[in-house]
Amino acid sequence: MRVIIDRFEGDYAVCQDENKKIINIERGRLPHDACEGCVLLIHNDRIEVDYVETEKRKEKIKKLMDLIWD
Repeated sequence: MRVIIDRFEGDYAVCQDENKKIINIERGRLPHDACEGCVLLIHNDRIEVDYVETEKRKEKIKKLMDLIWD
């Protein structure tokens, strides 16, 4: 499963999956470098940051912001 960290609320990361479903994950289960906007891959009980997809999303958002502000 792939989710995106939307925000942190207390001890939880509020994430959204590909179907827009909200999933709360305890901060203690996340990789130490997980932050808002990171794409996470969840396999069984293992959670890891998908660095390639995270970077692609950041670039896409940057391009959209550049279009808006130019």
